[in-house]
Amino acid sequence: MIKSNITIDGIPAILWGKEQNRVFIAVHGNMSCKDDTVIQMLSEIAVKKGYQVLSFDLPEHGDRKNDKTPCKVDICVNDLEKIMKYAKNHWNKISLFACSMGAYFSLLAYPDENLEKSLFLSPVVDMKRIIQNMMNWFDVTPERLEKEKEIETPIGQKLYWDYFCYVNEHPIKSWNFKTSILYGSKDELCEYDTVNNFVKQFSCNLEIVESGEHYFHTKEQLNSFENWLKKEIE
Repeated sequence: MIKSNITIDGIPAILWGKEQNRVFIAVHGNMSCKDDTVIQMLSEIAVKKGYQVLSFDLPEHGDRKNDKTPCKVDICVNDLEKIMKYAKNHWNKISLFACSMGAYFSLLAYPDENLEKSLFLSPVVDMKRIIQNMMNWFDVTPERLEKEKEIETPIGQKLYWDYFCYVNEHPIKSWNFKTSILYGSKDELCEYDTVNNFVKQFSCNLEIVESGEHYFHTKEQLNSFENWLKKEIE
């Protein structure tokens, strides 16, 4: 497969496949990168069906691990807007694949875009709830977070006051695209009721993988993911 490393407004990216008029923007999740396993699998299937795939690194990930730019929601949304601008200048039809927190950033960045379809793997659809869960786990009160601004947690994730404020001020209000979601029954990060509420609110298709986790990595989980992609990508 043709695989070209490019840079979009300072953002390291990969363009997968030969020239086509359709593209999937691929947004990776936490602790991942632009050429992780699920994006490689997406590209193999999508390219065979007449698409290209455009993937890129979020701040603090992949080729941007040593950047001083933090992986904060407003910065990531701005990056996704830059990627979309590039995509609209190069393709007639744009679809979206997003994983985990990448789905959340996409929901904020792209509600008014003209997407053909969107595919979400283990999507974070309610970041406020996840942040509140983390604050509860580590006994961090809103007052303490406001005072300290930034708190490191034992799981390696930082809590930011400005991030928490942004999430509170920017609820997901609209998502009017044909959307399919693949979700693991043992996802401990995104509770089922949160995902199911999103599915009902925005009329999405939901497929649940029994014994699937938030991070799809076992042979069985990846087989389920592959089969789902083959079914969902026309």
